Amino acid sequence: MAKIINPRDIFPQITETYKTIFGDSLISIILYGSASGSDYLPGKSDINFLIILSDDAIDNLESALNEVSRWRRRKVATPLFMTKAYITSSLDSYPIEFLNMKRNYLMVYGEDVLAEMTFDPHDLRLQCEREIKGKLLLLREGFLETDGKKKKIRELIGSSITAFISIFSGLLHLKGVAIPDAKREIVALVAQEFSIDQTPFIKCMDIKTGKKDYSTEEISLIFKAYLAEVRKLWEIIDKLEI
Repeated sequence: MAKIINPRDIFPQITETYKTIFGDSLISIILYGSASGSDYLPGKSDINFLIILSDDAIDNLESALNEVSRWRRRKVATPLFMTKAYITSSLDSYPIEFLNMKRNYLMVYGEDVLAEMTFDPHDLRLQCEREIKGKLLLLREGFLETDGKKKKIRELIGSSITAFISIFSGLLHLKGVAIPDAKREIVALVAQEFSIDQTPFIKCMDIKTGKKDYSTEEISLIFKAYLAEVRKLWEIIDKLEI
């Protein structure tokens, strides 16, 4: 199937698809994530939609099965289906996720349910701390399962670095600092604001994107430095006063 060069090109089709399925129960369709910003890479970046339904319709998603499958064949990720009540009740539990949605999104159809979102700094700090601690444990465990092999370490780095960019956005929001669109700029700002070394994170991003190839020894040293900076960041956030 044809590669989607510009996600905006499919807005009319996506809208028609879900209006046909859900009718008046369809409240919003929102494109969020890299596909809504400058980081979008056709054929590589995910195309993510948030679809807001009425309380009654959210329990009848089976009607969307065929269309979700059809769009997946065009590399459109399975949408997140939510209700307005679910979002309102989840801002204290998942502030990072909703903050990152609000940072990068385009309205496709209906009501803009993200515009008025606000985030309690205490909730945001707590989730940042919890996520960093959890990722640190998973990285240590994951490394022991790589057997020291370059390919497996590279995969571990690639699967983890994107999550840290999301956490970094939350940290910048806590500092009251404007969050840049570019991921490398986000890393640089967090390093500046929290006095950590950005170098391991930048190298990890290069590994994920295939921009640079490192030897087994080099990639092991990068991973070790990566872990050290994550641990340092956890210690800083643990003492951070709001």
